[in-house]
Amino acid sequence: MRVLMVEDDPSLSKLVSEGLRSEGFMVDVTANGRDGLWMAVEGSYDVAVIDIMLPALNGYDIVKGMRSRQVWTPVLMLTAKDGPYDQVDAFDVGADDYLTKPFDFVVLVARLRALIRRGAPERPTVLTVGDLSLDPGSHRVWRGEEEIELTAKEFSLLEFLMRRRDQVVTKSQILDGVWDPAFAGDTNIIQVYVSYLRRKVDEPFGRHSIETVRGVGYRLVDSPPAG
Repeated sequence: MRVLMVEDDPSLSKLVSEGLRSEGFMVDVTANGRDGLWMAVEGSYDVAVIDIMLPALNGYDIVKGMRSRQVWTPVLMLTAKDGPYDQVDAFDVGADDYLTKPFDFVVLVARLRALIRRGAPERPTVLTVGDLSLDPGSHRVWRGEEEIELTAKEFSLLEFLMRRRDQVVTKSQILDGVWDPAFAGDTNIIQVYVSYLRRKVDEPFGRHSIETVRGVGYRLVDSPPAG
């Protein structure tokens, strides 16, 4: 299992990389954001651990650069920034999990193993529900002929729902499939992102395709235009 670690604190990177190697991981380390992006794109890794505050290129830009080049390696952001908006920003650019410093090494290993089990998401053919279309390969979404701009996490949530069209999915299932089984944040983040999606894929078109099933979860259906 190959891990890329992008961390500019030499004592922390040494401690974590040695610990991961003792757990059977192969670890490549760099302290420079620009080098981190190059390694993530050119290398073949099972998971990446990326700090946010880095020289040359910050962690957000590394992840954005990876996703724009269709590199879907799971990413765990490891950082001292612990505000809720920092977490949302990380998920928006395409990160898969978020762990704040100081942290328990055992928790880090558990989260990395969970991300590796989940693997890099496949990019299949275009998904459609009615006139709503999503292309995982190009990371684009349309309602009819109109393209809709989504953040990375909004896109992942919509893809998860479209793959399970007409099925009720629970918050727990969404956390496991879109965030991570080890995600320790507030589950209300799902409600926030469902609201974001509705404002973009439903409300401007007079649709109600993302349904709330009270006490259970959410369901995505084909919703014809009103009237």
